[in-house]
Amino acid sequence: MASVASILAGLGMIAIAILLMVLGLLSRRLGRVTRASRRYLLFFPAMFLVLIGACGRFWVFIQPSATEYDSIVWILVYNGAPAFGLTLGVIVAWHYWSWLLAERD
Repeated sequence: MASVASILAGLGMIAIAILLMVLGLLSRRLGRVTRASRRYLLFFPAMFLVLIGACGRFWVFIQPSATEYDSIVWILVYNGAPAFGLTLGVIVAWHYWSWLLAERD
């Protein structure tokens, strides 16, 4: 059952990575029109970090009984990279798209 869960977790992370890519592309188009700063470029490293975590989830599906899963590097790949990527994406989206919340008069 753990292998099915790792596949579903990997697919969820791929969906989040696609969302970050779409936000980056939409922010680029918005930034060209409004001449805003290029903060949207941080969406793409965030997407890459989430994809690293998705690859780690699929690796667990391929080799479920490997012994290297207890190392600190593996924990950073498996949990740290997606957490940092998602946090970076939320912060950039908040700064780049906060004008939508400010215009509620």
